[in-house]
Amino acid sequence: MRTPHVVVVMGVAGTGKTTIGPLLAARLGVPYAEGDDFHPEANIAKMTAGIPLEDEDRWPWLDAIGAWARGRTGRGGVVSSSALKRSYRDRLRAAAPGIVFVHLTGDRELVERRMANRRGHFMPTALLDSQFATLQPLQPDEPGVAVDISGTPEEITARALAALEDLD
Repeated sequence: MRTPHVVVVMGVAGTGKTTIGPLLAARLGVPYAEGDDFHPEANIAKMTAGIPLEDEDRWPWLDAIGAWARGRTGRGGVVSSSALKRSYRDRLRAAAPGIVFVHLTGDRELVERRMANRRGHFMPTALLDSQFATLQPLQPDEPGVAVDISGTPEEITARALAALEDLD
């Protein structure tokens, strides 16, 4: 990428946002922010208990991510966020115009297998169905790219970088 965009690495739980985000940030030479760190404690408690978040739960979280992204405008950065609905991405774009999305995509079986192998994360695999049900993939008018999650983290990151280059 020639310009220092703020990139939101998005997708359902288990697609590798927390793995790919830092790798992408390192390759781009910009800071990384973990989207889960922006969640209020009440959100984490709900998800830990296997209760899906409602939109009202997500607005403060999205606003906090948007504020971080706005602060990185013109300097670049990478932040993870599920950003499952168009309305969530619209809210992020309203806070930080010019952000682009890298949508990590994969089939449910692969994602569930990866989630089952995670240790120490609050999101249970029981919420995966609600994640896929909520997901609205990027639309052609949204600035971003879809990247398949098959392969190693390095391969996924290389695909993301190549796809982002094509945006410029």
